[in-house]
Amino acid sequence: MQVDAVYQNGMLKPLQSLDLAENERVVVSITQEADRSALGQIDADFVQGLRRRLAGAEAAPGLEEVRRRLSKIPGSMTADFIAEREDR
Repeated sequence: MQVDAVYQNGMLKPLQSLDLAENERVVVSITQEADRSALGQIDADFVQGLRRRLAGAEAAPGLEEVRRRLSKIPGSMTADFIAEREDR
């Protein structure tokens, strides 16, 4: 989950509601918002557009879920790569 927040009076305050249980522990990673003049207006607009589009997206699957999904694919990726090379 990524949210925009503001630092006020010694506390981080999210700018949107969070889907968290009361007293739920989380890990917070802080990245200062880029200066629009340093990025250029087109880049800054692009980044803001991405943030808006991704705000409602579900979280990416974790490593274990990816492994579980990949394990359902029959055969071997190595065999597929070898076959593809032979076709060239």
